[in-house]
Amino acid sequence: MSQQQQDLQRSRRNFIKKGIAGLAGTVVLPSVLKGETGTQSTPAPRPGQKGKFLYRTLGNTGIKLPIVSMGVMNADNPELVKAALDAGIVHLDTAWYYQMGRNEEMIGQQLKGRPRDSYVIATKIYEPRDKETGLFPPDAKVDSFNEKFQTSLKRLGLDYVDILYLHNVSRKESAMFEPYLEALKKLKKEGKVRFIGLSTHRNEPEVVRAAADSKAYDVVLTSYNFKQQYLADMESAIAYAAKAGLGIVAMKTQAGGYWDGKEKKFPIDMKAALKWALQNENIHTAIPGFTTFDQLYLDLTVMEDLTLTPEDKAALQPPADLKVTGLYCQQCEKCIRQCPAKLEIPTLMRSYMYAYGYRNLGEARQTLDPVDLSRAACNDCGVCKVKCAMGFDIKDRVQDIIRLKDVPRDFLA
Repeated sequence: MSQQQQDLQRSRRNFIKKGIAGLAGTVVLPSVLKGETGTQSTPAPRPGQKGKFLYRTLGNTGIKLPIVSMGVMNADNPELVKAALDAGIVHLDTAWYYQMGRNEEMIGQQLKGRPRDSYVIATKIYEPRDKETGLFPPDAKVDSFNEKFQTSLKRLGLDYVDILYLHNVSRKESAMFEPYLEALKKLKKEGKVRFIGLSTHRNEPEVVRAAADSKAYDVVLTSYNFKQQYLADMESAIAYAAKAGLGIVAMKTQAGGYWDGKEKKFPIDMKAALKWALQNENIHTAIPGFTTFDQLYLDLTVMEDLTLTPEDKAALQPPADLKVTGLYCQQCEKCIRQCPAKLEIPTLMRSYMYAYGYRNLGEARQTLDPVDLSRAACNDCGVCKVKCAMGFDIKDRVQDIIRLKDVPRDFLA
């Protein structure tokens, strides 16, 4: 048995010992109630509020979810997904391209034999857009979008998904782009999707408000964490969307996971960061991407108690005498205007975070692939002219991460 397998078994034993056993007697795992649904053909999963787990309703969808859900993007252990579902997590978030499709397949295997109204599945479809403007091409067709979604259904082994997102929207014009919006609405009308939404990593306040103004979207998946430098605008947009009835799901709540860079000597307190995000009652659930049984247990404890202690607040302050850079890029785009080559720096920094923070080289490469690097990245600049809002050494990180372009994708899958 390899060392990795031994570590995996040890982690699972620890989870079972202190997680399931420790929760027994204090937590009654959620049962599921059937409520009204937006379509006649599909039931509405509504986990009942039992035990100590805290629940919030996902906007006007009527779905009641534990405040912590599972972002499955980085997880490749089916036993972890099984343990999460068994422990009371209801909502799983994935995407068509995660792990080149194997992520959806893994989830599908774990759903077999489970009542369909006992879980809530969200997946996402990404379609190409202009690299500089973030807009979809005017002649974009929905055939590719629909084909990808049908593939997702097949992998998941489902007749419908609960939430389908138009993935990685960064402009209000893209949120309102009629061909994809009509495709989403058509799938909802056909009963293949219960609720439609969009996800956003960049320019989030504008996109979140646009989703609310559209009168079409039901759910928004957005970055939200304590390190964002535009929190006032972010929270105003979230409140606006929540008031309009949208369900709000938070991602990237752990802000990259580390105070420093790829050295990773100063981890962010994951529990404190997650609790901080969930203090905002307009955040209906969060999807932290836990990858170990110990992390799962930690998140289960957050589901019971959101109290932000003085120790938690102290943990969210940067370590003393540390030049704070971290791994989380807030995608503000100020760097693009400063870069003589107009490199797609925010996307490169997101890829860097996936590689060094998440250790997900496949996702890092997938994120990197659409970036035009035909202009020799940073090679023509002696001194980088970009002053990053987060304090990143842009030239160093760009030249580091673009090395992934030379690695065959199937080596990273």
